[in-house]
Amino acid sequence: MARYYCDSDKYGGEAGFAIVEAFHGAIKRRVRDHLESSGESWDAFVFGSAPSVIDAPALREVEGRLLELGHRFDWSAQVSVRERPEVYKPAADLGANDAEFSFEHPDAPAPTTDAHGRTLCGIGDNVVGYAGDTTGVARYVRSSERVLAYLNDGVPADTIAVIDDSGGTLTAPILEQFAGVICAGGTVRSHLGILTREYGIPCLMNAKIAGIREGDRVTIESTATAKTAEAYQQGIEMTANIWRLTSDRQN
Repeated sequence: MARYYCDSDKYGGEAGFAIVEAFHGAIKRRVRDHLESSGESWDAFVFGSAPSVIDAPALREVEGRLLELGHRFDWSAQVSVRERPEVYKPAADLGANDAEFSFEHPDAPAPTTDAHGRTLCGIGDNVVGYAGDTTGVARYVRSSERVLAYLNDGVPADTIAVIDDSGGTLTAPILEQFAGVICAGGTVRSHLGILTREYGIPCLMNAKIAGIREGDRVTIESTATAKTAEAYQQGIEMTANIWRLTSDRQN
């Protein structure tokens, strides 16, 4: 997951992406106009009228203005861009089903094979450090259709779910059946990171992977040190490795 804010954002620094800066600017202008016209103090606004000034209609108005200017939002789960394609950036792979898809992150590490025959194919932020690494079969879980299929038929044994939605809502009904999770977004404090921590499921967030296909056997370095809040704040890299063990795919 790209960093959306600079370290000094809460002190007035600029956001990392144009759409984030535009959104913040629109909200700030709305608040500034309200304070100037009402004569309200900042405290009175924060503890009183803020919910009526920054309400759902106001947010829809801001979104509409951003879309009119040509901005489009990044998407995480497929369901987002399927339901509202007009507000999200195009997804070239949208027609592919889960089993046909693979992430190809431009910042994934160059593939290298170690002495154990494992090919490095990704890195991510470890949520919790465990006593051993976790090996299983990579299966992409990106749509409600696949979640429903797993609910009906059961999650295959040793599934390491590869997910692009850090919210955790999509996979919540079957999450506890995963042997491990690789998520392409979020941080260790995202909803999915919290859920996997509670269930005791090894999980890497903010994963940058390439070359993992449905059915590949992979190992996630769940023994790596968990990434800390301080590391995020200071931009310190604390990544765990992801290895592909074989290119032979399983059902």
